[in-house]
Amino acid sequence: MKKLFLFVLIFVSHYVSKAQETAVITGKITETEGNFSLPGATIKLNVGNRYTISNQNGNYEFLNVPEGTYQIEVTYIGYQKQSLEVNVVAGKNNTVNFVLIPGSEELSEVVVLGDRLRGQAKAINKQKSNQNITNVISSDQVGRFPDANIGDALKRVPGITMQNDQGEARNIIIRGLAPSLNSVTLNGDRIPSAEGDNRNVQMDLIPADMISTIEVNKTLTSDMDADAIGGSVNLITRATPNGERVSATLAGGYGPIREKGNYTAGFVYGNRFFQNKLGMVFSASYNNNDFGSDNVEAVWVKGEKDQVYIEEYDIRKYDVRRIRNSFALATDYKFNENNSIYINAIYNFRDDLENRYRARYRGIDPIYNANDDIIGFEGDVRRQTKGGIDDGKNKNRRLERQTVQNYSIGGEHLLTSKLAMDWSVNYAQASEDRPNERYIEYQNRGLEMNMDLNDPRFPLITAVGDNAAQDFEFRELSQNQDYTEESELGAKLNFRIPFSAIADQKGRLRFGARLRIKDKNRDNIWFEYSPISAFGNLNTLPTSFYSGENWQAGSQYVPGTFVSNSFLGGLNLNNTALFESEAVPSEYLASNYEAKENIYAGYVRWDQDFNERLSMIAGLRVENTYIDYTANYILDEEDLVGQINNTNSYTNVLPSIAFKYNGNQDWVYRAAFTTSIARPDYFALSPFISVVPDDDSAIDAGNPNLKATYAYNFDLMVEKYYKSVGLLSGGVFYKNLNDFIYTFRDNQYTNSKFATDFPGQINPIPSENPGNWSLTQQRNGDVVSVYGFEVAFQRQLDFLPGKFFKGLGVYLNYTFTESEAKGITNSDGEVRTNVSLPGTAQHMFNSSLSWENNKFSARISLNYASDYLDELGGEAFDDRFYDKQLFLDANASYKITTRLRIFAEANNLTNQPLRYYQGVSSRTMQMEYYQARYTMGLKFDL
Repeated sequence: MKKLFLFVLIFVSHYVSKAQETAVITGKITETEGNFSLPGATIKLNVGNRYTISNQNGNYEFLNVPEGTYQIEVTYIGYQKQSLEVNVVAGKNNTVNFVLIPGSEELSEVVVLGDRLRGQAKAINKQKSNQNITNVISSDQVGRFPDANIGDALKRVPGITMQNDQGEARNIIIRGLAPSLNSVTLNGDRIPSAEGDNRNVQMDLIPADMISTIEVNKTLTSDMDADAIGGSVNLITRATPNGERVSATLAGGYGPIREKGNYTAGFVYGNRFFQNKLGMVFSASYNNNDFGSDNVEAVWVKGEKDQVYIEEYDIRKYDVRRIRNSFALATDYKFNENNSIYINAIYNFRDDLENRYRARYRGIDPIYNANDDIIGFEGDVRRQTKGGIDDGKNKNRRLERQTVQNYSIGGEHLLTSKLAMDWSVNYAQASEDRPNERYIEYQNRGLEMNMDLNDPRFPLITAVGDNAAQDFEFRELSQNQDYTEESELGAKLNFRIPFSAIADQKGRLRFGARLRIKDKNRDNIWFEYSPISAFGNLNTLPTSFYSGENWQAGSQYVPGTFVSNSFLGGLNLNNTALFESEAVPSEYLASNYEAKENIYAGYVRWDQDFNERLSMIAGLRVENTYIDYTANYILDEEDLVGQINNTNSYTNVLPSIAFKYNGNQDWVYRAAFTTSIARPDYFALSPFISVVPDDDSAIDAGNPNLKATYAYNFDLMVEKYYKSVGLLSGGVFYKNLNDFIYTFRDNQYTNSKFATDFPGQINPIPSENPGNWSLTQQRNGDVVSVYGFEVAFQRQLDFLPGKFFKGLGVYLNYTFTESEAKGITNSDGEVRTNVSLPGTAQHMFNSSLSWENNKFSARISLNYASDYLDELGGEAFDDRFYDKQLFLDANASYKITTRLRIFAEANNLTNQPLRYYQGVSSRTMQMEYYQARYTMGLKFDL
């Protein structure tokens, strides 16, 4: 390490000593209308193959430029080409700014761009100029889709599908790879997860109007964090403006499913001060949506003669109020032309206030005749109300508050004309807090069940007396406090120097270091309460009744009678004269854990042009991961045997190489070989052991010895860019994943196996006459292959005759994905064949049709994803699938004045439910409906 540091020091000193012989050219690219910065512009010098690309703020730089006179030319799709002459003085930073005019020159006619196309032009230029394979969405593109959050905007991107929660996109799947195999960053900094089990970033936390640009990196370069096998999504917040900017949004809407309103407000103010040295922009967003969902769930099993029936069945009514608040501040200060710093901050929190009314038909046992034919069913019915304390926060509902915040400081420095440096330090934190979450449940036992499975897509179970409130007896009253927190302290240091192995060709060497210190803990506790004076039957308490009228899955589904949420919220559970309390360790001991991860990384990246058309990026990244996890050993669900601590360390070496060829007439060809990893989920690494001895004894355990999944990725992409702001692209990809992680089950678990798997731990399995024992644990499989192709087309139809077609635009993309997993066993230890990787949607399709003129714009958008395996069961019968989805959304806006516009949006016009099925597509496991949502508002821009 000392030798490496000495080499770097000598190398840098050499460049510093030679610096005064050459100069630097820097500047900013903006547009005439609105004075907005233009990222992704190509800036060329008229000597050799010297060019550079403007960054997200429109800034560019040329290092190591000899003294002399040069012609600088700027090209940008959708804007007119511009060139200037500059006299470069050695040893100085020579500043040259450009202001481009919107419009493209075709056939001697200047085609003027509207507001929407200018936003699309930024995205397309950024995508074209990027050296790796990416998809880019600009803020205007986010705005012109009717998307309330980032997840809904992302599902428009080729190769991306989203998993929904309460009708909104939450977890991202990229090219068929599950959320745990992807990463999300904010301005290049990693976003922690607010969930307790996994590393997933909740995409519905951040409102879409807080983000300027979304970049989906489908191939990585060595200067990027390596834990993103499917891809890395970078959310870029608003940069400081080039002048004063004021924007405000006010909107309201309607959700038919609960006949409630939704409200949205946004505000942006930015400006530059102190002779433009200090820039600042403040953004705020508020969204309040009162809605709900209608839900039916079922668990399917097999009988004595393999008859298929349901052993557990729910009818659930959800009432939800989802409130998002987001605040962001970005500042930068320019000391001089060579040195600047920035400070960014963003704070997001989302409150989910939820009541759930659940009728559960459980313990359903078939009644057999002498021939093992099923002649009937019997079981219990339970009626549960989920809510929260009656205070200023919970308001008789279960409150789930998720927060994500990130604070960063960084700087960019031109140390010499041959050496540039940038650095940053950030602190990010995410948490999920569920205070005073309450449940009360009543039951009626031993009922005769009627099971209608004539249409298994809409299964129906009823029972004699299933809504006779006078027969339901008190079963349970509980309150829990759940809290999960993850934090990350990160630091980066990067250097850039000119370095070309070919004369008169552009070359650049980058190298740097990265540090990430992560802490995560989950601290849950759960109490059960017994009333001193016994509650009477359900009919003696305040109740609410919900019929099947307007139930989205059909009026035959009747939720029924439940304890009212106000009665549950008003109970004074802390009054010992009214209630006795008892902690229930089985509900939380196994879940609680602490995790520490330290990640140290270093990289080198070499960008080299071979000629004016062909360029290469070669890189090497090394990441070392150190983990320290602590969890509980629990016997019989509630007896704490002790804590288990485990530490581990591993190093990944990650080479990459990519080529880009700029063909004639704006054709671009790309090829890449990259490597990447995916670290196991936190709870999967937690060394907990939970033992439940019974007739069929079971052990659930974490696996701190899990290896990170390591992937080899191959990509080819061809792109055609249109000067009238359009794109045609097509590509293929192949990924080979080693040591992928799946749920392992062993139904013949023994004393000797436990001793081998958990050395040094108390063995709960008797060595003699042990009975039946099973183990469930996350383990590494062998190899997964994921491959597919994607095509995309977006363009204005202005090449067709007639004024109408000049305003008409189309957007289409389709992705095909296939996968095969090896090394997965069933519950009997037998290897399963023809198993796909969970999360691999085979077909994904997006389309939209838009029309725009100087005042009016409208768009209708369609999103489709085919069904896919979501979770592997013990055998094929138990596999859970996420069913196909088809969404139709629409929006329109009209400019009342140059500064004020009115807009309208409609979401989920197809009333697409969230649906899971078990084993085969006709066997519904869950169906949850949300209906459409409508919004109308005003937007002001100064």
